[in-house]
Amino acid sequence: MTMSKPVSIISALLCTFIWGTTFIAQETGMEKIGPYTFNAVRFFVGFVALIPLYLILEKSVTKKIISKDKNRFLYLSILIGIFLFLASVFQQVALLYTDVANAAFFTIFYVPMVPIIVFFLFKKNIHWSVWPSAILCVIGGYLLTNFQDATIRLGDSLVVICAIFWALHIIFIGKIIKEFNTPILIGLIQTLVVSVCSVILSLIFEELIIENILIHKFQILYAGILSGGFAFVLQIYAQKNITPAPAAIIFSLEGVFATIAAWILLSQVLNLNNILGCSFILIGVLFSQLMPEIKKVNYK
Repeated sequence: MTMSKPVSIISALLCTFIWGTTFIAQETGMEKIGPYTFNAVRFFVGFVALIPLYLILEKSVTKKIISKDKNRFLYLSILIGIFLFLASVFQQVALLYTDVANAAFFTIFYVPMVPIIVFFLFKKNIHWSVWPSAILCVIGGYLLTNFQDATIRLGDSLVVICAIFWALHIIFIGKIIKEFNTPILIGLIQTLVVSVCSVILSLIFEELIIENILIHKFQILYAGILSGGFAFVLQIYAQKNITPAPAAIIFSLEGVFATIAAWILLSQVLNLNNILGCSFILIGVLFSQLMPEIKKVNYK
């Protein structure tokens, strides 16, 4: 399926909106079950939800697309699944040793990490607008999470590691979708990888109690079908026409959507810092998307 850049941007924004609103489901969905169990069930639900879409939209073209190098396709698909799993695990474990404000702030470090990794490890040129945009997003994340009231904890280093894996996930999504245009199949494989790895951890560290899982069925269905399934496929669609660094900046809007959702659904008060944080991130996103286009217009 071919896509224009505007459609890719809309896909990225919709994906980010789903991620942001899913935060509430994640927060309220672990009262009776542990994080590994929640992730295992959530991503398995996402996997099941994607099967009909795959059968209807992609199955007929899959063989032709991946036939050029099946081994590389499987390698990259499993690799991004492992990156997604590790990012989720480090983030969840870090919350045992730090608070939500610290975790939210340090997670957004994936925004500057993406262009740094792409520039230094893969020798790719980065448009100059990415760097100030990334700085604006980090400042926005700082204000949005009220991190100024927090203290540095040991768990924060785990969140930084988590951010590295988020960055790698975004970078390698960009790689695989350029080579193999099968976003739903890629989404299927990565959700299955995350679910299987999470099941292993839940069997080791937690108890799988069906009754407790069913208590949180609505949160799991929302987080699984929309976030674990559809949103990650939208991410893959989006990165077909958006390079990793600008994509990471757009995805940083997750914090903005989460804040707005908490304000509307949980009646959490927005203070001046929260509003400024949202504004900085929005400016960073717009700057990263508009400046390259302005340059193209000037050259015409």
